[in-house]
Amino acid sequence: MSDTIRTLAVATALAAAFAGHATIASADDAKEKCFGVALAGQNDCAAGPGTTCAGTSKVDYQGNSWKLVPAGTCVTMELPEGRMGSLEALTRDMAG
Repeated sequence: MSDTIRTLAVATALAAAFAGHATIASADDAKEKCFGVALAGQNDCAAGPGTTCAGTSKVDYQGNSWKLVPAGTCVTMELPEGRMGSLEALTRDMAG
């Protein structure tokens, strides 16, 4: 086997190993937007009218603000007073 072919084989094996690792890391780090679960000032973004972005929600569990949470956990989160997280913006607990 020539040095060029051997080098190409090693490079291909390394590239495949790194690609596989990147795919696994992405699956483990999967996140989703969850509306109505952030405490006041701790939202990740989209806190609705009167706010700009991250950290601008005015009330706890503001329905139109969201926080990134591990994928698949949003609608099962236990919140005070029977509130639930949502994958879509809510009209409850609005600032104002």
